[in-house]
Amino acid sequence: MTQAISKEQIAAARVLVVGDVMLDRYWYGAVDRISPEAPVPVVRITREEERNGGAANVAFNALTLGAQSSLLTVVGDDEASHKLESLVAKTGIRTHFGRDAGMKTTVKLRVIGRQQQLIRLDFENTPKNEVLAGQTAAFESLLPQHDAVLFSDYGKGGLAHIPDMIARARALHKPILIDPKGSDYTRYQNATVITPNRAELQQVIGEWSSEAELREKAQNLRQHLGLNALLLTRSEEGMTLFDADGELHVSAQAREVFDVTGAGDTVIATMATLVGAGLSLRQAMPLANRAGGIVVGKFGTATVSYEELFA
Repeated sequence: MTQAISKEQIAAARVLVVGDVMLDRYWYGAVDRISPEAPVPVVRITREEERNGGAANVAFNALTLGAQSSLLTVVGDDEASHKLESLVAKTGIRTHFGRDAGMKTTVKLRVIGRQQQLIRLDFENTPKNEVLAGQTAAFESLLPQHDAVLFSDYGKGGLAHIPDMIARARALHKPILIDPKGSDYTRYQNATVITPNRAELQQVIGEWSSEAELREKAQNLRQHLGLNALLLTRSEEGMTLFDADGELHVSAQAREVFDVTGAGDTVIATMATLVGAGLSLRQAMPLANRAGGIVVGKFGTATVSYEELFA
């Protein structure tokens, strides 16, 4: 049974997204020949596109669903950061950008020819500690004005102070949702829920050969980290929520999988929005699963509206 929730309830929900942002650049072109210099295609660029990436896409997902969305992040003081901030601000997301002159804003440049990605170029480095300390102070002042906190960890170094931020959010009884990265989950201790995919969870608990083994390992990890729940996203196998009451599984809903880019962003943004609006994790999960199923039918990092979700 899917929990219904009104547009008004969602509009009242205030989601604070904290994490690593990136500028997604797409260069589209015509491929007519192979280079005489090396065995590579020559792409004649005909169109360029820029989109919100990383945590900015997560914040955009919450906004598209109808929630109030704020974004706290650390970027460089470069052309990409100013471009990204104006892109984000245009959507209506409230931006809180800390700037570190010694940092390169993460840019992922994808060159697309003949409807396929030919190469992706990444530009990035790690922010300095003092800028991150400023981020924690900003987080503390923003926290009381929000109903849910979502940490979007892309492993770019922007969440070095996450244990401290979790403790502050916990003290104010705010639900804390985390999209995790890496093999050390101890930094996510005491969060409300983390949402790893299969590959990410395997990095932490190892392989499993049966559902029973997965259940045991996932519950052990959940208890060890002091989490209310662990939500495993399993692409074509749907998703499973492990909590103190056991587990809840929902099957995948995608009718046609066109592009899985950003599906995890949509799932966690939907969860945070619905929990911020007052639903429990168990009530929110089938809707988040449906949102993920809708978004994989679209090209590139995409979002889902309230009307699409409740159609």
